[in-house]
Amino acid sequence: MLLVYQGFILLVAFAPGFLATPLFQGSITTIGIPIGLFVIFFAFLITGIYVARANGRYDRLNRELIQEITK
Repeated sequence: MLLVYQGFILLVAFAPGFLATPLFQGSITTIGIPIGLFVIFFAFLITGIYVARANGRYDRLNRELIQEITK
């Protein structure tokens, strides 16, 4: 996520003209809008992956650790 977000910020800082380019002739929507939406959706995606992994593997390891300690 850090790389995606940092890449977007660097684009904003060093290539604002690219982000301001319309998607197609006569459009008011620029290339920056879908790129910004990608950053948001990517954050949701990797959060979901983390939660799924944490609820699966890490919860199992935590239960095993608690059982071992309480013996």
